[in-house]
Parts: sequence; structure tokens; C-alpha cells
Amino acid sequence: KPLLEDPALKKYGQNIKYDYILLAKSGIHLQGIAGDTMIASYLLNPSKHRHSLEELAREHLDYQVTTYADVAGTGAKAIRFDGVDVDKACRYSCEDADVTLLLANLLMPRIEADGFEDLFHRVEIPLVEVLAVMEMNGVRLDVALLNLMSCEFEEQLKRISREIYELAGEEFNINSPQQLGKILFEKLKLPGAKRTKTGYSTDVDVLNELAKDFPLPAKILEYRSLSKLKSTYVDALPQLIDPETGRVHTSFNQAVTATGRLSSSDPNLQNIPIRSSEGRRIREAFVPEEGCWILSADYSQVELRILAHLSRDGSLIETFKRDEDIHAATAAEIFHI
Repeated sequence: KPLLEDPALKKYGQNIKYDYILLAKSGIHLQGIAGDTMIASYLLNPSKHRHSLEELAREHLDYQVTTYADVAGTGAKAIRFDGVDVDKACRYSCEDADVTLLLANLLMPRIEADGFEDLFHRVEIPLVEVLAVMEMNGVRLDVALLNLMSCEFEEQLKRISREIYELAGEEFNINSPQQLGKILFEKLKLPGAKRTKTGYSTDVDVLNELAKDFPLPAKILEYRSLSKLKSTYVDALPQLIDPETGRVHTSFNQAVTATGRLSSSDPNLQNIPIRSSEGRRIREAFVPEEGCWILSADYSQVELRILAHLSRDGSLIETFKRDEDIHAATAAEIFHI
């Protein structure tokens, strides 16, 4: 613990946020983070699909590391790490540390050479601890509201189902593409039938086209949309609450998107719907602690502001200084209005 908490002792890791969180759970506040090989690889090649230790060792060291699955097994035969033979666990752990240090020694000079040193040390590495704390804090949910919505959505789905059966002239499994295809294209003889290996295509494009002229495809789309909201969010989110903290803990990924933004996974909290009224209601289930607020802050047209600064374009800069809408101003200039 004294070594890990000593800020003067520099530490390098591979996805060191994971280690930070695990150590924090044991009462150790990791300090002295000097670098992360996963993030270094990401900065050097953001379009690369994976930045795992296995991938980096293969690419930069021409070496195949022992994977977690190699020591703990997979599927039904998988065991917890505390059940792994000590000698095997030791070799696996030491190899992990050794390969990470070899990669750090290899990648850090490249970070400097490619001009990423400032971004790496002033933005990305300090962000590791921020994200770790955010993940540990988690997000609070109003479970009672979600349970109420689940019951309401269930009633709506039953109503829509009855309307679908009425339009189809019979009852069938709405979730079965094969049965739906036969109803639409064989029984009702609707146009635009596309054959697949398993029957007729009833994907969203086909249904959207048909929904312009026929009521049944429109009802199917309504049913699918509501059903997805219910299963993906309303019913699933409460199941993901940690019993110890009473909150949902997502992972914020620093080294996934090619554009440099964060992504969120297990669960993805960045795709909570907003376009439909039902989707907006789901967002209402994300609530602050008592006496706290959830603050939404957005930098207006940030990319275009950067463009104005870099291009030094007079009219672009003036538009922002006057706090005008850049798109309306551009249109006005093009059409001389």
C-alpha cells in the first residue's frame, strides 16, 4: 500500500483505470500514474480496433502473452482467479507487468516524437482518475418509476397487439419475422416482398416503406419500438443495479472511438433514447442524490468555433461574436438574403 500510494513512485499500466478501481475497493488510493500503454497506443493509432495487451504485445514485441482465459479457463470450466494454481497465477501476473513495462518503454518515446506528450500527460492521464471515480460513484435510478413504466408499457403492448391481430385478421407471433412475412405478403398480398433464406424480409426499411400506405406495418413498427424500449431499458436497467451501492456502474472507455470522444459500455448510458416521448420518460428515471442536481452543460457548435479560430475567417468569427446561428448566417450569405 505505501508503494502504490507514493506519488513519487511512477506507475505504468495497461488499462490502469481498472487497477485503480480494484485497488480502491481494497482501500488503496493509487497515486503516481505516469502512463497507460492502452491510451498511448490509442493516441498513436486511434483507428486501430483493439488496444488490448495481447494485441499490443503481438504488434510491437512479436510476442504471444498468456491470456486470462489460459489460466482461468472459459465457459462452464472457468474458475475464479483465487482458484488458479499459485505458480501459474504468479507467472501470468509477472508476464503482464513485464510486457506492460516493455511496451511503455517502447511507446512513450513515440508519444513524444509524434507530438502527443502534452495531450497524453495533461489530458488523457489525469482523466483516468476522473473516470475511475465517476465509474465508482455510478448513477442513481428511480426504480419505482421504471417499474411503473414497465407495467404501463406492457398494457400498451397488449393494446397494440390486439390492433395488429384485428388488422391481420388472425392472431400470430408478432416477434416472428417468418409468421409476419406470411401475413404481410401471402395473406394480405402487400407489395415489395423481398425473399431471404428464412422467408420474407420484415426489417425496418421494408416496414417503413409499407407503413406509408398500409396500417398494419405501421402498427408493427410501433410495437417493435415500444417492445425494444421496455426490454432494453425499462426492464434491463434495474437488473444492473449493484446491490452494495444501489447504483448502476457503467464503464467509460477512453480508447475506443476514432473521434476522441468517450464511449460507455455495460451498460451503454450514452444511447438512452430521447426522440420519442417514451424515451424521454426513461431519461427521467436517472435521478440525483437527495439535495443534489443533475447539470447538463453543452458547448454550442464547438467544432465550428475551433474552425473559426484556426481559419481566422472574418465573417465566421464575427458571427460567433454576435452570438448568431452559424447555419442561418451561412445560408443568408450564400443566398444574399
